[in-house]
Amino acid sequence: MLKIDDLHVRAGDTGILRGLSLNVGRGEIHVILGPNGSGKSTLMNVILGHPKYEITGGTIFFDGEDLTALKTFERARRGIFLSFQNPEEIPGITVENMLRTAKQAITGTKIKILQFHRELLATMSELQIPPEYAARYMNIGFSGGEKKRNEILQLLTLNPKLALLDETDSGLDVDAVEIVSSGVAKFHTAENSCVIITHNAQILKHLPVTHAHVLLNGRIVRSGGSELVAEVSEHGYAPFEVTP
Repeated sequence: MLKIDDLHVRAGDTGILRGLSLNVGRGEIHVILGPNGSGKSTLMNVILGHPKYEITGGTIFFDGEDLTALKTFERARRGIFLSFQNPEEIPGITVENMLRTAKQAITGTKIKILQFHRELLATMSELQIPPEYAARYMNIGFSGGEKKRNEILQLLTLNPKLALLDETDSGLDVDAVEIVSSGVAKFHTAENSCVIITHNAQILKHLPVTHAHVLLNGRIVRSGGSELVAEVSEHGYAPFEVTP
């Protein structure tokens, strides 16, 4: 589904990714591990086409299509979703209106308002989001945990092919992490894929992790299965250090 080959990326004069390669197959869950500043969030943003970053080498293919020339909204319409580490507040548009508009843009079909409202409230209930939040402006006045659960609400509503989750669990208490983890597990099927950045293995509790990768200094220096997550949790990143 996603094929990244020898990717080099910089922001201004600063090189961030230095020859990163990654293949994500349909139905797989990949976990990206690494210390702060290693390039994890940059990777997520580059996949979705953030204009701050310049690709100076390598390729990114999604479902066999080269993404390089596509704008962010075009990548989103092809089925790529990014859950932000720090979700943005958007005044002037309600949660429900934004999600209905986004879903119509992705599917290309007009959505029945009442049916969408019922389905949205059902999903919100599962995520323990009060129903009145559907009529509130996007993330305005939301707590950190409410913003993160709202990200998962977007994920379940838009149902993308590839979910990129950038520390969706950061800053959450144990109960909130459980809700978010269960929401991601509900989303995941054999027909879609997830790439997850996390420092907390708790979010992986309900997820069948198929691959794990350690990213240091802009490169993936070790790949393995779910056992790699446990290894990092126990020993940290020192055993994986390489010369920049």
